[in-house]
Amino acid sequence: MKDTRSYIKQYLAKNKALFQRISEYIYQHPETRFEEYESSRFLASECEQEGFIVERGVADMETAFVATYGSGSPIIGFLGEFDALSGLGQEPNETEYKPVKVDVGHGCGHNLLGTGSLAAAFAVKSYIEANGLSGTVKFFGCPGEEGGSGKTFMVREGVFDEVDAALTWHPSPANAIMSLSSLANYQIAFKFKGIPSHAANSPHLGRSALDAVELMNVGVNYLREHIIPEARLHYAVTNTGGISPNVVQANAEVLYLIRAPKVTQVDEIYQRVCEIAEGAAKMTGTELGINFDKACSNYIPNRKLESLLYNHMQELGIEQPTDKEKAFAEKIWSSLTDVERGGYLEVIKGFGYGGDGSEFAGKYLSDSIAEYEPTEGILPGSTDVSDVSWVVPTAQLTASTSALGTPLHTWQMTSQGISSYAHKGMLRAAGAMALTSLQLLLNPAELIEVKQEFHAFREKHPYRCPIPNHVQPSKLEEG
Repeated sequence: MKDTRSYIKQYLAKNKALFQRISEYIYQHPETRFEEYESSRFLASECEQEGFIVERGVADMETAFVATYGSGSPIIGFLGEFDALSGLGQEPNETEYKPVKVDVGHGCGHNLLGTGSLAAAFAVKSYIEANGLSGTVKFFGCPGEEGGSGKTFMVREGVFDEVDAALTWHPSPANAIMSLSSLANYQIAFKFKGIPSHAANSPHLGRSALDAVELMNVGVNYLREHIIPEARLHYAVTNTGGISPNVVQANAEVLYLIRAPKVTQVDEIYQRVCEIAEGAAKMTGTELGINFDKACSNYIPNRKLESLLYNHMQELGIEQPTDKEKAFAEKIWSSLTDVERGGYLEVIKGFGYGGDGSEFAGKYLSDSIAEYEPTEGILPGSTDVSDVSWVVPTAQLTASTSALGTPLHTWQMTSQGISSYAHKGMLRAAGAMALTSLQLLLNPAELIEVKQEFHAFREKHPYRCPIPNHVQPSKLEEG
């Protein structure tokens, strides 16, 4: 049997150019939720060329797929994402804002995320093949993480039911185990329909849908003081009813994202928001339509699996950044606002970093791995990885791919998306995930402990998918 560490390191080093090419291709073809036609096609094709059997269009989503290699137990899954964000088109490797014509970009690093998980799956497949082992590797092509909860739809349709353990990662400025829980959420569109009229000649004949939206938003803003402090309420007015102020706007729409530590808490707040919307409709004489868009649960860490993942992160270590990478990172740091620079610790603590930042003094890139300290803390964000964690033992890490202080969902994050430093982090993550999965495959007792922890939790906490059965995935413009 070949040494797993040496084999995986050599495999990733030998195929470095392949994975960089894949990452760059996805970066250069940014697509928003459930419209990742080119990215999905490209990744699925790469899987087939590698010898995986690919099932496309799973869970009734055109851009979702599952690539499978091998047979028998255990079944190890790697979760890949590849969707981008609107409004974040940016020229790569620039230290100032340079937007591109198509204003869509990988401001959350999903070109790296998907490719890193793919690299881990390919590496494990290669080791299984080279050593004649039994076991199954699955790469899950998961669309619509950004505002779509694609994995939650996949969980609802049973896509992960046979998987023994799942691994994934996320790009960030830090190197750590993502050991925090996360916020569950609902996303809902509130659509008001009124009556158009001439705003000067006969305003009394009109009923303004835009007034209803504004009144609803005011009401929800007053609600903020009277919900749990961990909750979050965000909204975007997606339809103002037109650009003519001399017309009483007959149609208007606002999209809400409601977050809280538990789905039950989200649902309670949701019911109160609906009552406010109903009140706004009554006050304006308009009709209200409520369209449930998507949802996700809170993340459930698996401490045993996390500890294995952490050990392999430490085992692989970190390749030190070059002088050129340091200089680029310093310029990115300089492009940040004082508020962003001052809040950089909060950014990386959200990914599992637990220190005081002293080791970063005078540096602009992370060159260390945060100590793994399981905590009951909550990541002030949401992820559809959470719903996978309710049905499969799951662990995730973060690897440094950007300068310290870089907030996700910014042009700076997009700019760093295909840098040499980013690709180093991507392969670092791939190596740790691959070694962890091989440990589960080669040491069944480790997997038994992982599953025992998972089942002990589930016995006390039954899972209910937060997305109602009648709700189907919708593209961004339909949201």
